[in-house]
Amino acid sequence: MASFDYDMGVLGGGSAGLTLTSGSAQLGAKTILIEKEPRLGGDCLHYGCVPSKTLIKSASVYHLIKNSFRFGLPSASVSPVDYARVVERIKKVINTIQKHDSEERICSLGAEVRFGSPRFVDEHTIELDGKRITAKSWLIATGSSPALPPVPGLESTPHITNKEIFYLGRLPDSLIVLGAGPIAVEMAQAFARLGSQVSVVQRSAQILSKEDKDMADSVMHALEQEGVVFYLNAKVTVAKEVAGQPHLIFTDAQGQEVDLAAEQLLVALGRQANLQDLGLKNIGLEYSAKGLKLDDRLRTSHKHIYGAGDATGGYQFTHAAGYEGGMVLANAILRLPRKVNYTWLPHATYCAPELASMGMNESAAIKLGLEYSVWTEEFSTNDRALAEGESTGKIKLILDKDEKPLGVQILGLHAGELINEWVAIAGGKVNLSTLAGLVHPYPTLGEITKRVAGNVMAPKLFSDIVKKGLQFFFHTKGRACTPPQMK
Repeated sequence: MASFDYDMGVLGGGSAGLTLTSGSAQLGAKTILIEKEPRLGGDCLHYGCVPSKTLIKSASVYHLIKNSFRFGLPSASVSPVDYARVVERIKKVINTIQKHDSEERICSLGAEVRFGSPRFVDEHTIELDGKRITAKSWLIATGSSPALPPVPGLESTPHITNKEIFYLGRLPDSLIVLGAGPIAVEMAQAFARLGSQVSVVQRSAQILSKEDKDMADSVMHALEQEGVVFYLNAKVTVAKEVAGQPHLIFTDAQGQEVDLAAEQLLVALGRQANLQDLGLKNIGLEYSAKGLKLDDRLRTSHKHIYGAGDATGGYQFTHAAGYEGGMVLANAILRLPRKVNYTWLPHATYCAPELASMGMNESAAIKLGLEYSVWTEEFSTNDRALAEGESTGKIKLILDKDEKPLGVQILGLHAGELINEWVAIAGGKVNLSTLAGLVHPYPTLGEITKRVAGNVMAPKLFSDIVKKGLQFFFHTKGRACTPPQMK
């Protein structure tokens, strides 16, 4: 039997890598974690989820102060935003979380941490700083990086990505956002609220193109009301620098050429897996420009080498990476043949109103030719939403022909939190009739979940058959009042 330095080797200290490393070490497997960057935590902690949500909160508070009159309060006078102070707060939050993702904590769990750029030299061996390290099993969880779209001149035009936007020295007076995915939409609204003039250039006919159009259009309308300008169906022909400013030249939806300039250009359109320098061709491991080629147990073409997180080219969410890290732990360490299942994987875009989704949306059901029904409940009928002054949005429940949930989308205040109840409902296989009968505290936003389930059950409960049965068996007497329009 071959002898290896470690039971498990992990490449990448983001969500997937940290999940596997901590679990593997605590189960008694000798584990090494290797991270290319000087700090653990991955893109999420330093350039993604954490700084973006911290920035969004600062922008939300500033926006709330400026709109104090909406809540029966005196109008507030506010000074312009000092972005350096916002950045200072972002760094403080990151440093607090960093303690949990530190080398010291990982070591306390029993795993070794090293920093540098590893490269495979054979199926079980990587080279790091001139030394070779062997492991029985490996996980490739090296994440992804921003990818520039094929726009002529863009590479030589001044631009920023998620790597720089949270650490700018000052708030830009104007900002062009190229792309309209989740991070693009979140940043467009946040910077508009902080005081930048923001324009979004999108190549397709809607923003958030993976979401249902009615939900995405509601988000766009909310951002337009806050001053964000959208250019949809834009065909970008060239990017260039003029007098120190980036310019995008594109044809708009009406066929007119637009020359759009701003102080900063944020490119938020596409990402690529960080696989280029790992020596994967040296060992004949199968992968593409999109990511690693994996089976449903997250194994590569070499069954003892696994993949997880953004490096797979799949679901680029931190919680997906954590889930996948756990699945690798089950397969590689516990030797349980676990297969990934993304059916109920949730995701959320943290704009205002928030948009959260789980399972299949209506667009997907149409593409698959499924027979389905749609049930909705508006936030404008929810008493807590009205009290909060945030009545925009709705919950949208998609049911199959047997009235079993296919998916849920929620647009509205705290949608990212509200979707969690549906994750539990789907995971626990809770019937809609059970959900409709549960007691939710009043007044809460969560009542909207109970209400939409009640909408599904109401036609059955209050049907003519039930009413006739009650009349026959218990001699009920029918209506006590009939509105004039029903007479």
